[in-house]
Amino acid sequence: MKKLASLAAVMLLSYVTYATPDRPFMQAVSVQFHVPAGLELLKVIADYNDNVQVLTSQGFYRLNGNDLVKDLRFRPLAQKVPVDVTTQEGSGHLYYLYTDKCLTNGYAGVPYINLPAGKFNRVVVDAAGRVLLSGSNALAIAADGKMRELPSLTDQVQSMAASNGEFFILGSKAIYRLNGDHFVPLHRVNNATAMAFKGNDIVVGTGNGYYAVDRQTGDTSLSLQIRIPVTGIHDLLVTDGHIWAGTAEGAFMKTDAGAYRYFASRRWLDQDSVKSMTATSNGDVYILTGTGLNKIAFVQQTLAQKAAYFERKIRERHIRYGFIANVQLNPPGDIASAEMADTDNDGLWTSFYLSSQAFRYAVTHEPVAKRYAWEAFEAFERILSVNQLTGFPARTFERKGYKNSDPERWRDSPDPEWEWKGHTSSDEYVAYIWIAAVLHEMVAETPEEKQRVTAFIDKIMTHILDHKYTLVDIDNKPTLWARWGPEYINWYPTTIGDRRLGSTTIMAGLQLAYALTGKERYKKEAYKLINKYGYLKNILIDYRTIKPTPGYLHMGIDMGNGGWNHSDDEMAFLTYWVLYRYAFTDELKQQYKGAISNHWELERPEKNAVWNLITMATAGDFDGDATTWWLQTFPMDLVNWKIKNSDRKDITLLPPNFRGQQTAVLLPLDELPVHRHNANAFTLDGGHGGDAELAGDEFLLPYWMARYLKVLD
Repeated sequence: MKKLASLAAVMLLSYVTYATPDRPFMQAVSVQFHVPAGLELLKVIADYNDNVQVLTSQGFYRLNGNDLVKDLRFRPLAQKVPVDVTTQEGSGHLYYLYTDKCLTNGYAGVPYINLPAGKFNRVVVDAAGRVLLSGSNALAIAADGKMRELPSLTDQVQSMAASNGEFFILGSKAIYRLNGDHFVPLHRVNNATAMAFKGNDIVVGTGNGYYAVDRQTGDTSLSLQIRIPVTGIHDLLVTDGHIWAGTAEGAFMKTDAGAYRYFASRRWLDQDSVKSMTATSNGDVYILTGTGLNKIAFVQQTLAQKAAYFERKIRERHIRYGFIANVQLNPPGDIASAEMADTDNDGLWTSFYLSSQAFRYAVTHEPVAKRYAWEAFEAFERILSVNQLTGFPARTFERKGYKNSDPERWRDSPDPEWEWKGHTSSDEYVAYIWIAAVLHEMVAETPEEKQRVTAFIDKIMTHILDHKYTLVDIDNKPTLWARWGPEYINWYPTTIGDRRLGSTTIMAGLQLAYALTGKERYKKEAYKLINKYGYLKNILIDYRTIKPTPGYLHMGIDMGNGGWNHSDDEMAFLTYWVLYRYAFTDELKQQYKGAISNHWELERPEKNAVWNLITMATAGDFDGDATTWWLQTFPMDLVNWKIKNSDRKDITLLPPNFRGQQTAVLLPLDELPVHRHNANAFTLDGGHGGDAELAGDEFLLPYWMARYLKVLD
């Protein structure tokens, strides 16, 4: 183990050149407010105090914490129902338009004008205090308590605005600017729906994208933008120099880099059809739908703060007997209803959490991290003791009568209070060798602790060897996938990934078992697989040659007749850590290094932070920008909301392909369906309506690995 420790020290020194400071970044988060049932929501608006208010057909409402409540503050107005509200250009004072008057509570309540009843239904106010009013075939300007009517337009008024002391009207035929006592056409429009002001430009939303015109000349200053998430625009907003668009399918924002952030689905909005938007001085954007009020906030936080959020969240509702657990939600999205249940791969998912705490302990030496790692390991130890088979690991266990997944795979435990799940797969086996390696390297400090890890892996590997390279279940038959013998592995052609993957995982396990136990049996078996059965050649198969190869049936399953198996990528990369670090010789290590790089090059477009970091720690290849991007865009909301991106017009869709890469460039993770590391990162649509929530260990492992490998300060 001294050799391993010194190697780790040398590797860590070499990583320092990649170190990136953990600077604060802008994390997009959603807040959805409680809205009383039955309200007809019309318009959201924020005043200069950043008070957010909502006009409804039942009266005027305001935000009070997370609740939208009736605005009763001004007693004379409390029971009145405005027909429109606006904020004055420049000052931000709120102006109310009623059926028979227009007033403000600013300026000591002095601005006030009586109006002909029912004549006007829209209002805007310029910086000088002039009030522009419109109604059916009616236009007027009020100033100093006096109103003068203007010639009406032969066009339908859709919206009005005051900007730089000028009034503008968007009609169905043109944008008009006030010139003296008349609104004159500035720019002819077709299918225009909204306008907003950005510098010297008027941004015009249409049913087919947006464009901009010069506010003085009316000439086009920005061509029609149709390569945007959704082309049918309902509302426009410009804040902090960014263009926001509200649509029937969510909202989007143009970034400084020219790309678009797309905010749709229940992850961001209570529903996707946007009616109105406003912004507060800190850049938060409030989005009103027909049924709710939502906020998209950009919070400055570090990756360390993000990690702390997931650490706390996991301890609050995601630990089941030491296993990591996703939670079921009923009703959908209701975190208060969280219920933990077993899954098909409790060991695999828990391995991400356990290893995150192992890396955390190696970085911080916090006793609580060590405690959490050992608590998780207790679950792994019990998968061996809960059943009556020697060295056979159960998939998971539960108190009798409460099993959840695959009921036909459960067996009675010798302990009558418990049941255990069989049919253990190669996915779970990979979790065992992965956690044993990182525990032994980073957490086990005493001889007793190291022996616990050694005994765990020794029992499992002994069972595998005693049963001809398989895991044999209670029915005395090998499980479906836990098979590593030559007659199975070498049955696959080199164009099916299972040949390379199975050789990789069993070789890693034998190397690890030898390093921990010193038993020659493991080394002898490993070299027999290399020299007699060609497992090293299998490990070195070029991943670029993997392709559809139908006709190879295993237990009725055509193993070569599907797409790329991303679950196999997960198993492979977790195994690479073990394979490389426990190689018998430097020569093997160099050969493994080439195999890892070969795989990573294919996976690089997915920007997976775990794959990047494991590759760096073994083969030396690394994409630092992608790793940081992955960590920063990882979603804060891990509820499995239904997400749809395939209809977006700002993405380049690729033709169907074997790897399932749907777009040329990976979208930010917080715009994609939530997924674990075994999923295709390029899947654009997915989710199940909010009936479950992932834990967040998917983020914690790469975060603490980055800290451990000193690529993140």
